Amino acid sequence: MLTSTEEDSKFFFDPGTRDKVTYGQLKERFVLDGDTGLWLLPLPQDMVLEVDDHTAVALRAMKVPVGAGRFRGLSISLWDLLHSEYVGLHKRRELAALCQSGRATALRQVVTAVTTLVEASERQPSQATFRGLRKQLSANDLFRSQLIDKKTLDELSQGKKTVQEVAEMDHVRRYLEGGSFIAGVLIQDTKEKMSISEALRRNVLRPGTALVLLEAQAATGFLIDPVENRKLTVQEAFAAGMFGRETYQKLLSAERAVTGYTDPYTGEQISLFQAMKKDLIVREHGIRLLEAQIATGGIIDPVHSHRVPVHVAYQRGYFDEEMNRVLEDPSDDTKGFFDPNTHENLTYMQLLERCVEDPETGLYMLQVVKKGETYVYIDEATRQALQSKTTEMHVGMFAQQVVSFWDLLSSRTSQRKGRKSLSRGTKPGMSA
Repeated sequence: MLTSTEEDSKFFFDPGTRDKVTYGQLKERFVLDGDTGLWLLPLPQDMVLEVDDHTAVALRAMKVPVGAGRFRGLSISLWDLLHSEYVGLHKRRELAALCQSGRATALRQVVTAVTTLVEASERQPSQATFRGLRKQLSANDLFRSQLIDKKTLDELSQGKKTVQEVAEMDHVRRYLEGGSFIAGVLIQDTKEKMSISEALRRNVLRPGTALVLLEAQAATGFLIDPVENRKLTVQEAFAAGMFGRETYQKLLSAERAVTGYTDPYTGEQISLFQAMKKDLIVREHGIRLLEAQIATGGIIDPVHSHRVPVHVAYQRGYFDEEMNRVLEDPSDDTKGFFDPNTHENLTYMQLLERCVEDPETGLYMLQVVKKGETYVYIDEATRQALQSKTTEMHVGMFAQQVVSFWDLLSSRTSQRKGRKSLSRGTKPGMSA
């Protein structure tokens, strides 16, 4: 199985540790470049502890519970801690010599030294705070979630980088704000745009179709008014008269995917996935909301009020391999959204791919066509064909990269120039 960590699936080699690993294990050892947002594999020069094989085995076998930093709450091998960003090159060499000394207390001294370094990073006097989905979060919160690296954390503390500069990094903005959302409805013939709630009020969308889309908005951060280009909490949208009390109660429930569900046994705030595991939310409903979160930028950590990368979600118990397999298989279980034009059940991502971008706001709008009109979208077969064909780019945002035609057509520039007109996936319009 692809998720197995047995020897027969360890096809990759870590040049830094000389281990055979799976791709997923190797990816966890990447280092985030604070300037570009790219994940880089450290090269072995001056990186690997120069110790004998016996000592290396002992370091890998010793697990250290970590109470601070990005490994908070985990037990990490002393080998991995020594190769982490907390230990500088000179300190690593010093500790390597201590490991090789043969003294009985050497490893305990190394553990103390490393944990002290990790804890010291938590005491940095950085006053930098960032705007999360519902509350402010610290630079250390971003570091623990692996959204910024140690270099960027230090630069924030030293005033070398501002909060605005870091928040505007593409990879940081994605996890703080999210990505593409199904924001509203666009009437194809008149080009009139409206919110999902307005489309419900005017019978442009059926009640079930509209409610599912509103729940997805609530579960991914905010309800969206695409006409005014505003994001609102469920409470704010209700106060603005966007929907009635019955819908309000349902959307409050969906919004807990952002603010957290209350564990009835501990009183703690838990994530959407954890609520599903505890049967606090119906599985089919939870899958629909979780798929929408992933499609719009990442799984939401309700405690820290921002999205997190998948591997961090695994560490915090917000996701697991079984759910990953469920969501990777676009079966009826995951097709919780409805195309009002073709009457197909789709995943959130599939429906999002059929939306068009509003050139004024950059928001993605679900087209609704009248009966008899041509409904143009990129179907699954066309999408796969575009993904399979690649080209090397020499200019623009993809310069010096080999990219698929799908990525090119999905870029903001191509969408503005009429991505849909390049497709061949068309369907006759049906009633919404």
